[in-house]
Amino acid sequence: MYMNQMTSIKIINHNNILFKSKQTLQVFITTLLSLLLPLSFLLLARISTASYLLSRNLEFPVSEPASTVFFSLLSSIPFTPLHVLVSVLCVASLINALNSDGRTGFHIFGSPETSGKEQLYTAWIVLCTLQVCVGLGIEGSIGVGIEGSSFSHDRNMICRLVFFLGLHTTTVYWWRTIVKPVVDDTMFGFEMEERLVERVVMGASLGGLWWWRLRDEVEALAAVTELKREVGAGVGVVDLMSWWLYYLVVTIGIVRVMKWLVWCGLVLLYQKVEQDRGDNNGSLDVEEKV
Repeated sequence: MYMNQMTSIKIINHNNILFKSKQTLQVFITTLLSLLLPLSFLLLARISTASYLLSRNLEFPVSEPASTVFFSLLSSIPFTPLHVLVSVLCVASLINALNSDGRTGFHIFGSPETSGKEQLYTAWIVLCTLQVCVGLGIEGSIGVGIEGSSFSHDRNMICRLVFFLGLHTTTVYWWRTIVKPVVDDTMFGFEMEERLVERVVMGASLGGLWWWRLRDEVEALAAVTELKREVGAGVGVVDLMSWWLYYLVVTIGIVRVMKWLVWCGLVLLYQKVEQDRGDNNGSLDVEEKV
């Protein structure tokens, strides 16, 4: 009897350790995959920079034949699947941000009538497509030495901060509706409850990526279009979509700031009402005693 109890305890402890290890690995994987969306903005900024260099008949900084041909083709086509996917995700994030809750996600890739498995398959397709586009695109941009840091001085700090807030909101939406369901179903067979440590690690990783690269290069999304218009160069579909995406993310950031301001205003109003109610009750008590 005692041996059976000890064996059961060992099995339970082993299962708990295994489950904790899988949870740690899940946080690591979801964090890495959540950075695909910010990296897609980095790639789109480099595509805009390459489009500007091609329009001015300038050469790429590095001349690797395969990467040069690939990135020239990527910069010359009207728009890529990456533009479409990122646009759809940003629009869905904006709609979700406008909801009063903001957590009961708006699933643009599924409807209430869509089964959970169908939504999961769609999430798999979106995740794999974005991963392939970002992987090939970033590698090609490194091969030709493209970066958009030369346009970083064109925006003030407030605009950058609002864009970062919008990017964080969009990344959280991407992580919550696409990345986490796929990883949880693969590792556990069901969707795990959202934990604070996951959000903290994901936010810290996004902040590190922003400080390392994005804050200097992402401005090219809007700056290239405005610069082309100033110098009289042709503004293409890629430039317009990049400009639209930049200010769409800024709009999401503005919505988030406004919701914070409204929430703070309601809290202050509630405290004022409670204070006035307490003063009135105190006055009534004094009158009754008199």
